[in-house]
Amino acid sequence: MVFEVSANARQLQGTGASRRLRRAGKVPAIIYGADKPAANIELDHNSLVQQLRKEAFHASILSLNLDGAKEQVLLRDVQVHPFRQLIMHVDFQRVDPNQKVHMKVPLHFKNGDAAPGVKLTGGNITHILNEAEVSCLPKDLPEFIEVDLSSLQAGQSLHLSQVALPAGVEFIGLSHGADQAVAACVVPRGVEEEVAPAPAAAAVAAAPAAGAAPAAP
Repeated sequence: MVFEVSANARQLQGTGASRRLRRAGKVPAIIYGADKPAANIELDHNSLVQQLRKEAFHASILSLNLDGAKEQVLLRDVQVHPFRQLIMHVDFQRVDPNQKVHMKVPLHFKNGDAAPGVKLTGGNITHILNEAEVSCLPKDLPEFIEVDLSSLQAGQSLHLSQVALPAGVEFIGLSHGADQAVAACVVPRGVEEEVAPAPAAAAVAAAPAAGAAPAAP
């Protein structure tokens, strides 16, 4: 999916100018990177709000149309008013198609109901991570990463190293030796006790009754 963001150059700067922009339904923003000077820009508030509601907008290469000239950018930061539904400021970073980018990408979980730990022992799937940071060239950046839970057993965790990635994409955590858990199958305490009786109870059940003749060899 390709997102296009329309922007105009912002001439006036400072707190007062930004306040007047917001009253006029605009959002002050900045675009930087790719060995070019930073540029102050302004966006339409309502259009930006609609785009921010889409998950893929936060993890995609965006086409920024600045006064008719298009550039590829990443959304790097969104500042929101603490109690009003108002976007205060946005940061965009220019993208070099030949340099890898670091980006947090959403995780989409599938086949949780088919996991043996859920079907056979009544376990519950817990999502430990909802996003993970990846490194790749801009053309390879995925909108999301699918996490297949179909092999998850009761009491087990699924880690980053077990998640299938698209070609050209790698988890930054793994490159630093951090194989984080992504999801786990947790068995409720009551169900766990029914499935695996305590050792003491198992020993009592196996012992012969008092006065009974020993079993023949």
